[in-house]
Amino acid sequence: MESQLQSCVLNKDVKKRILVIDDNADTLILLQCVLEDICKWDVITVKSADEGLVKATTETLDVIILDGVMPEMDALNFLTQLRSNPNTQTLPVILLTGSIIIAEQISFLDYNVSGVIIKPFDPLSLCEQVAQFLGWTIAM
Repeated sequence: MESQLQSCVLNKDVKKRILVIDDNADTLILLQCVLEDICKWDVITVKSADEGLVKATTETLDVIILDGVMPEMDALNFLTQLRSNPNTQTLPVILLTGSIIIAEQISFLDYNVSGVIIKPFDPLSLCEQVAQFLGWTIAM
């Protein structure tokens, strides 16, 4: 029987490309390991929102996983800039945050956020969460 970890592959011929933006090095390493080793997706990591905006315009991406709180730019400012660029305005974004209040949830809806993952997250269910937010099918 195939384990849940081995089954987190969407399509063996097409790898999804994920940009992870987080200022915490440990979180970046954990996300990269899970998304590459378990999900079998290609992962690009950056430590700042400014770097993320550059990568979003220079790389072909399927989704961005964005830390909700970073020192130089918060998620709403990042999303404002991302959505104002015609080349990135429809790029899916999943927010990764320690907490979220109702007012923020309403604001994020305005920016077409695909989903929210609350920290601490379960690495073993991360593939399924991301796939569910984006309507991706996971091969079993």
